[in-house]
Amino acid sequence: MMSTAKRQDNARRKTVWGWRASAAALVVAVGAASASAQAPAAQERKSPAVAAAAAVPVRPAGAASDYVIGTDDVLSILFWRDKDLSAPEVTVRPDGKVTLPLLNDMQAAGLTPDQLRDAIQIAAQKYVEDPNPTVIVKEIKSRKVFITGQVEKAGPYPLNGSTTVLQLIAMAGGLREFADGKAISVMRTESGKPSVFEFNYQDVLKKRNLRQNIELKPGDVVVVP
Repeated sequence: MMSTAKRQDNARRKTVWGWRASAAALVVAVGAASASAQAPAAQERKSPAVAAAAAVPVRPAGAASDYVIGTDDVLSILFWRDKDLSAPEVTVRPDGKVTLPLLNDMQAAGLTPDQLRDAIQIAAQKYVEDPNPTVIVKEIKSRKVFITGQVEKAGPYPLNGSTTVLQLIAMAGGLREFADGKAISVMRTESGKPSVFEFNYQDVLKKRNLRQNIELKPGDVVVVP
């Protein structure tokens, strides 16, 4: 038979193991409760940022609303409910017009996308009820500058952003060996009046008279003798 001392020792061990199991269970329960309490808090912290990001409008690609359409620009003219009138891709002709299904020739050059949309909407009312056209400038090709003379790659260059005389010369491959870099000129016509700006390539390279390195405008011609 088991002695009284041994039975008391076994009882004490059971009590200790029972206390340890209870303590472990308590730790697990507290950890789970803490995690569940932190999860909503994290979601609350993220939700304002998510809401703010969702509230920011996505700007559509294409030209600005005040952009003036020009020759060679590529347009996309779509009707939401009347696909037969749509022209997914049409180029502005040299006469400034585009040809659309049913509507035939429409003047585009010289108008903003919104102005062209309004003109198309009025013309389309003859064929459909409550037309809803959209005009998108897919490619800007009307804004060009030209460089000619003693450069490696003379010709027209698209003017899609701010471009100076020096930048255009670099785009054209630089000056040829016998080019007169001191006598370069920029020819510009505004409101029917021609004007000429002088450009000294060597001075600009030496960081002298940097004001002559003007920003080019559509239609400018850079002449390198």
